[in-house]
Amino acid sequence: MSATDARLALIREWLARDLHLAVERLEPASSDASFRRYFRALGADCSYVVMDAPPEREDVRPYLKVARLLESLGAHVPHVHASDIGRGLLLLEDLGNTLYLERLSAGADPRRLYGDALAVLAQIQLRGSAAAAELPPYDSRALGTELALMPEWFLGRHLSLEPSDTQRRVLEDTFALLIREALAQPTVFVHRDYHSRNLLLVGERNPGIVDFQDALRGPVGYDLVSLLKDCYIGWPRARVVGWVAQFRALLAAGGGTAAASETEFLRWFDLIGVQRHVKVLGIFCRLWYRDGKPGYLGDLPRTFDYVRDTCARYAELAAFGRFLEEHVAAALPRANARVAAARGGAAAGP
Repeated sequence: MSATDARLALIREWLARDLHLAVERLEPASSDASFRRYFRALGADCSYVVMDAPPEREDVRPYLKVARLLESLGAHVPHVHASDIGRGLLLLEDLGNTLYLERLSAGADPRRLYGDALAVLAQIQLRGSAAAAELPPYDSRALGTELALMPEWFLGRHLSLEPSDTQRRVLEDTFALLIREALAQPTVFVHRDYHSRNLLLVGERNPGIVDFQDALRGPVGYDLVSLLKDCYIGWPRARVVGWVAQFRALLAAGGGTAAASETEFLRWFDLIGVQRHVKVLGIFCRLWYRDGKPGYLGDLPRTFDYVRDTCARYAELAAFGRFLEEHVAAALPRANARVAAARGGAAAGP
């Protein structure tokens, strides 16, 4: 019996013997960039989602903690009906399978979807001071570790680019700037992946929110940029700036820290976006080269363009922007084409 089959047998036994649920079938629900898998457990009068997190690879305790915190703030996360921490199994509320990304890609009006997402994010930040205090800090070490993924996996492994000493100093100086700017922002409860693939359209208390187990206490602009400069779908700058102003107004109305001006708040948003997107460039490549998951390579160009755009807007990022334009911009499509060819012409897309 394969490891996968053994886990499925374990799930069926847990549902029937321990939870006494009359589940008729298990269907794959979703997967993510980790070792977690999700199955929809269906019966005549029930529908649940089972998280399968092999304990030797994943610890479900952070998920349970953050789920409790977010639920206490009124966010619609999947309610945990049952858990077996030792075996890495959770029985969760079924929020359906209508991702924001699916609806937006199909042409749904984004105003309602983003209006709901911004309102809930503001609610989490405004109510979440005590909850955020229970989370680890998004400190200089965590920020720096994330930034280091980009030279290793994006530049080195994907682009076969070895920066010169001068170029390495540009990277080091830029990363130090991004860390300083991140630490200068007010700190709030940070989901860390608040975007269209982790938000579901639900009938009550929209949106449903998933994949939050890595939450930290960190910069006020982080989740906002995850949502509005989404690596999986893009929007015109003018619309994004309007949403940023809308969110700032929500924070200000609730007594939150909304910066001294719209310009300062937008700067917070843009600069933490560079930190996030530099990190994501490394993560998407690592998912392919280390984990054998090519589905994120097609999202590299959009992610890279976010970084290029912001570098062109802020003088302190000019040197980094020149490095990207001169050494990276032309290399990225060639690298993606190389991977696609090596995979027999398969598209490198989600």
